[in-house]
Amino acid sequence: MAVENGAAFLLKVSDGGTPEMFRTVAGLRTTQMSLSAEPVVVTHKGSGGWRELLPTGGIRAVSLSGAGVFTGSAAETQLKTQLLSGGLERFEVSFEGGERFRGRFQVTRLDYAGDFNGERSYTVSLESSGQVDAL
Repeated sequence: MAVENGAAFLLKVSDGGTPEMFRTVAGLRTTQMSLSAEPVVVTHKGSGGWRELLPTGGIRAVSLSGAGVFTGSAAETQLKTQLLSGGLERFEVSFEGGERFRGRFQVTRLDYAGDFNGERSYTVSLESSGQVDAL
């Protein structure tokens, strides 16, 4: 696998149109994605002292986060609107090598910061709802 450019790891939000288009959330300097799967333990007295897990059991989830400079873009405004409404939107993350993940997410946290001699910045956190597809 080739080394990939971190600047090409992009968070995008759907425009809700047909065909669906995804807009890059502008101003992000860092983007992070966490994949998780909670196991279902089915260990019993006959397990010989070893933990056993239920295959394909449990809950799978994707968490997205990012931090960057506030630019006032439409995608940033959409993040704030979505957080305040509690709604779900379709998001995509893409990598330089062409790999993409798409699914419905809820914005769970949006923080703004600014120093007296610096730029306004923000951080955002999103949690998946339903299946996230690897494309």
